[in-house]
Amino acid sequence: MKRALFFASLLATCTLLSCACSQSSSDSGNGNPVTPTTNEVDLWLTKADGSKKLEKQVTALAFDTQYNQYNTLEINSNQTYQTIDGFGYTLTGGSVELINQLSATKKQELLQELFGSGANGIGISYLRISIGASDLSSSVFSYDDLPVGQTDVNLTQFSLAQDNALIQLLQTIRTINPTIKILGSPWSPPVWMKDNGSSVGGSLLPQYYSVYAQYFVKYIQQMKQNNIPIDAITIQNEPLHPGNNPSLYMTAAQQADFIKNHLGPAFQTAGITTKIICYDHNCDKPEYPLEILNDAAARPFVDGSAFHLYAGDISALGSVHNAYPTKNVYFTEQWTGSTGSFDGDLRWHLRNVIIGSMRNWSKIALEWNLANDPNYNPHTPGGCTQCKGALTLSGSENITRNVAYYIIAHASKFIPTGSQRIASNQVGGVFNVAFKTPQGKIVLVAVNDGSNSETFNIKYNGKWVTVSLTPGDVATYIF
Repeated sequence: MKRALFFASLLATCTLLSCACSQSSSDSGNGNPVTPTTNEVDLWLTKADGSKKLEKQVTALAFDTQYNQYNTLEINSNQTYQTIDGFGYTLTGGSVELINQLSATKKQELLQELFGSGANGIGISYLRISIGASDLSSSVFSYDDLPVGQTDVNLTQFSLAQDNALIQLLQTIRTINPTIKILGSPWSPPVWMKDNGSSVGGSLLPQYYSVYAQYFVKYIQQMKQNNIPIDAITIQNEPLHPGNNPSLYMTAAQQADFIKNHLGPAFQTAGITTKIICYDHNCDKPEYPLEILNDAAARPFVDGSAFHLYAGDISALGSVHNAYPTKNVYFTEQWTGSTGSFDGDLRWHLRNVIIGSMRNWSKIALEWNLANDPNYNPHTPGGCTQCKGALTLSGSENITRNVAYYIIAHASKFIPTGSQRIASNQVGGVFNVAFKTPQGKIVLVAVNDGSNSETFNIKYNGKWVTVSLTPGDVATYIF
């Protein structure tokens, strides 16, 4: 009888132990999270100190329904917002030069890494390119440069020849990602069209508005002939910054006139469906795109407005969207500088460029330059001398991945074109944005922008998983 009681007691004890061991991942009965044995959530982490950089974590994470005391970040896939076009960079002329200096093997490996969707790829899905030179080209040029005093109103001298290297590289990229979207932005028209005859500053002469419209038409048509479809163009990079080389000053009234009376009709006549995006400058002047959108004759030709964040607040995108909900907004440029820190740039750019732009209705999030050399070259005379690329390329073999690489990769690798932003709430210092991919995956990008570690629940469909982020951590969760 005693032996029977002993075994019954032992069996009951083992049953209790078994129950305890199988409790939830987020609560062991006293509010302390424990590690589950099966994984339901993939976690990719970058630490503020750089000790982990886009590193997949091996600790298992699983959903449960056991109560705990932590705050809850809830994702609601029934509440949907904009559809995403992509994440990426500007492929500057300087970037092209440096990529082409790599050995054939290194170049192919890098392009697969940047634009491929495999295990080692970060899946860049959107590129901005300059129409003619940007300030991060090694020289200044347009597609119709002439001796001083000459004009070419029929654009008979128009040629993409100086961008042959860019065209060939884009063709290679499109073999890796045939659906990559490309945005073209001019830094300046040909100088003979300008009132100061210079690549720096000046304004487009009104008598050349129609000629310049045809310049865009020829550009799009000839890029298409080279098997490079241009999804969208902006009218002018930073139209209120005429001090760059190259650059152009263009007011909102001038841009509205150009769109409604020249570019829009020219596209219509030529059967061009490339999107026209206005503004393409800082968040401190939302009145600029609004003036164009308020113009009833210009508005039908305009797909949306583009923004940078060297001044103003990222909420400007949301304000413009709210004024015209049927028009899109795009975040097209933000640089990381030579004097910036990894932790500071990582935190600020995730909060603003990735999370902030997406929560304010942007269809894209682009960092600035893809690549430079260790001395921040190439650039034009007077061009940016401190712009740090996502990559530093030196010689034929050396590649360094900088902070902008990880800023974009935390989104581009996991959120393909066609994903849709869905609802999520902020918890403490954890800023975040959530998406549902075309494959049905849920992706949450988060940064702990606070000064304290945060432990919190990620709740979806009535269940939650408990996670922690130390200050400055960036995480992408996929389930």
